[in-house]
Amino acid sequence: MHPFVSYVAILLCFNLYFPSAICATFTNLTDHAALLAFKAHITKDPMDVTTSWNESLHFCLWKGVSCSPQHQRVSILNLNSQGLSGSISPSIANLIPPEIGRLSRLQRVVLANNSLTGPIPVNLSSCFNLRILHLSRNNFTGQIPAEFGSMSNLVEVYLDRNYFEGPIPDSFGNISSLKVLSIQGNEIRGRIPESIGQLKSLNILNVADNSLSGLIPSSIYNLSYLTTLFMRVNQLEGSLPWDIGLTLPNIQVFRISANHLSGVIPVSLSNASNLEFLELSYNKFSGGVPAVLGNLKKLSWLGVFGNNLGKGQANELSFITSLVNCTQLIELNLDGNNFGGQIPSSLANLSTHLQAFGISYNKISGGIPSDIGNIIGLNSLNMHYNQLTGTIPEGIGKLILLQEVGFDKNKLSGEIPSSIGNLTLLNQLWLEQNNLQGRIPSSLGNCKNLFLLRLYSNELNGTIPPELVSLPSLSKSLDLDQNRLTGPLPMEVGNLKTLVKLNVSHNELSGEIPSSLGGCTSLQYLYMDHNYFTGQLPSSLSSLRGIEEVDLSHNNFSGMIPKYFSTFPFLVQLNLSFNDFHGDVPVGRVFSNVTALSLVGNDKLCGGIPELQLPSCLLKKPRRKNMSVPLKLTISLIFGLVGLFLILFAVLFYWLKMQRKCSSTKSSLVDPFMKISYGDLLKATDGFSWGNLIGIGSFGSVYKGVLEDQTYVAVKVLNLQRVGASKSFFSECKALRNIRHRNLVKILTACSSVDYQGNEFKALVYEFMPNKSLEAWLHSPLDEEQEQPRSLSLCQRLNIITDVAAAVDYLHNHCELPIIHCDIKPSNVLLDDSMTAHLCDFGLARIIADGNSEVISDQTSSVGLKGTIGYAAPEYGMGSKATKEGDVYSFGILLLHVFTGKRPTDDMFRDGLNLHKLVQICLDKNVEEMVDPTLVLGEAAAEPRPHLKGINECLISLLRIGEACSRELPRDRMEIHDALNHLLKLKTMF
Repeated sequence: MHPFVSYVAILLCFNLYFPSAICATFTNLTDHAALLAFKAHITKDPMDVTTSWNESLHFCLWKGVSCSPQHQRVSILNLNSQGLSGSISPSIANLIPPEIGRLSRLQRVVLANNSLTGPIPVNLSSCFNLRILHLSRNNFTGQIPAEFGSMSNLVEVYLDRNYFEGPIPDSFGNISSLKVLSIQGNEIRGRIPESIGQLKSLNILNVADNSLSGLIPSSIYNLSYLTTLFMRVNQLEGSLPWDIGLTLPNIQVFRISANHLSGVIPVSLSNASNLEFLELSYNKFSGGVPAVLGNLKKLSWLGVFGNNLGKGQANELSFITSLVNCTQLIELNLDGNNFGGQIPSSLANLSTHLQAFGISYNKISGGIPSDIGNIIGLNSLNMHYNQLTGTIPEGIGKLILLQEVGFDKNKLSGEIPSSIGNLTLLNQLWLEQNNLQGRIPSSLGNCKNLFLLRLYSNELNGTIPPELVSLPSLSKSLDLDQNRLTGPLPMEVGNLKTLVKLNVSHNELSGEIPSSLGGCTSLQYLYMDHNYFTGQLPSSLSSLRGIEEVDLSHNNFSGMIPKYFSTFPFLVQLNLSFNDFHGDVPVGRVFSNVTALSLVGNDKLCGGIPELQLPSCLLKKPRRKNMSVPLKLTISLIFGLVGLFLILFAVLFYWLKMQRKCSSTKSSLVDPFMKISYGDLLKATDGFSWGNLIGIGSFGSVYKGVLEDQTYVAVKVLNLQRVGASKSFFSECKALRNIRHRNLVKILTACSSVDYQGNEFKALVYEFMPNKSLEAWLHSPLDEEQEQPRSLSLCQRLNIITDVAAAVDYLHNHCELPIIHCDIKPSNVLLDDSMTAHLCDFGLARIIADGNSEVISDQTSSVGLKGTIGYAAPEYGMGSKATKEGDVYSFGILLLHVFTGKRPTDDMFRDGLNLHKLVQICLDKNVEEMVDPTLVLGEAAAEPRPHLKGINECLISLLRIGEACSRELPRDRMEIHDALNHLLKLKTMF
């Protein structure tokens, strides 16, 4: 038992009185001493809650403490959301006479939203008068004590969001006064006890997000005072009783999504007149939606997505007409079923409060109701993956609150209505894979919040509106491919500075690529193939340092292939085939990998690596012309003067170099490291050649090098022309000079000198990681050297993610000044020859100072503090400063990425779904379908069948940790040291 929890249990039992007045003074002193002992052992009190706990005030006036007026004994201990942690000496228990355990006056304990650990003490059950127990959102472990069943006065029990395991105690059925039982978000297993049906006063039963299985006890459906029944994300089976709406007349919230329930939706639910929230999604319900649900006047949420409702027949959506009576309806989600027929025109008469309507992934035909613009409260409208025909109604422009629209993968025709430009809050628009014609409306330029637009696979024509590519908000994807677009790519495309993917392939576009395209510095995917583009590739494209895939094939480009393609560190696919390029093919990087490069159909190319099988390039010898004697004398004189000047300059340069070298040896900054010169680094990196280039950051480049003692190193050369780069050098040295941890990339030395041209030169030298990055292992199917498929085992992944957690914990909690990394992602996790993980790229790190301590400037040595899309915490998007909680979020997403194999930016994440929500919904439902398939197959082949259950449990525990770290609100996230402790525990068990 954790000492802190032991103390809390003991403190609860202090709040008692003795039968005689003689004992009153002693018991008051006991409470006083107990509270002071509590304060003395607190190691973390960020809110200063115990500052008032001193002799100047009576303990009944201390913050968080309330006493009974008659006996002045502690009756309430409320330390909710104070961020407390620490340990309490178990010896304090010696102060408590054993007989007073029968006389407790304590009525309320609220310790929610802290970081308390360990099991709940069994002797808490001695506090017989306890009415409210609120321990939610901590890190408690162990089983829920069966002794709680003897606490007959309990009214409310909240144990949510902890790590409790084992079954729900059957003895809970004895707490006849219980009105609230909430144990959501734990690791509770087994069946729901039948005895819960004895709690006739129960109003709220919340067992969601656990691993409960079996049938829902029939006795629960007889709890007539029940208002909330919350059982989502478990493994419950069976069907709902036909009379559920009669036996639960007061039910208001009924949420049982993500289970294995089957059968039909009971008609009797229409009798539950107080029902507001009905969520039956992700089950196996069949049949239809009863039309009588329209009798539920208070219904605000109806979700049945992800079931087997409907048979693809006509009139299966007729029940929508009855829902017109539900005037408070906010969300209606029918996605992922087998509904057929047409959308009734009555859809337009639904509540103006309706905010979200989804009918995607069904078999719906017919048109979109023309009066859909009447539902003026809509902010989400999704109808993709159906068989809809007709046009997009002009009235959609009335839905000015819309943020996302999905009509893709249907058979819609006609033009995109210009009224769509009225949707100024729109951020995602999916219209791809239809039969839409006409021009792209320029009014889309009014959608200033649009970050994703997909119009591909239609029959759109005309030019690309400059207003569209002037939207700086477009960041995730602009897909205009497979249409009939003509004209040039507008010069305004350079405004898309945060765009990740641009696809205009398979159109009839022409002209030259505008030089402004080089301003799209966030581009990772560029597809312009199968058009009529001409001219040479602009030199400005050399700015696209983060590009990963480029396809310019089947155009009329000419000139030589630019050498900058051979310098892009992340480029893995380059297709330049079927153009009119000529001359020498560059070498290095993508040009050294024939599987990543396509140059066919360019008959004038030569050179390149032998595997390309191109002819050698012939060198043309220039004709020599005879020079006159005076000209020869003039040239000789000029060369002589230049030579003399160079000699003088060399002498001066050598003197300056020696002076600088002498002064640099006295520098306190590099004293702890070995000395290394510019010449040493130049030699080690083969002249900083492109072949040794590993990566490029905002303030410099990283090269692979070999020192004279054959030590492999990584050399980070600062680009001193960038503002702040010099300051970055000293900042990084200060931050890294005292950092020593096995899971952080180690800095070996630093160099501050001048190069051979007299320019200032600064570099950091790190240890080299031969096994590259975690990103390469997760998403590169073939080993480049052995040409064999490779993947990481469960054990390797667990070791790696534990290493990363240890590194982040060190940065946050064990450095002299805490450091925030700001960009935790797979490409920043490097693996050494023993597959030990090392966290790198402290270019984003900021030192957080306490008090008046020094703080590293906001101008850092890598990209901005926003981190990387998908891994950056959501609060960063609203301008929040970098925090430890932001790092924890990135770590959580990294963990989920590692074990699911799904990137957080995967195309599957749309309609509000993201990696965290996917794991949250599907956790424990079918872990084999959620985790990386290569991981499941590998472990299944390697382990005997009895061990697979343990592997499954390990994966569930890992995903729970990732889910807890990547919650939306910073205060809800697990702290990194707690995540590390859980991972270390898993390593010992697995």
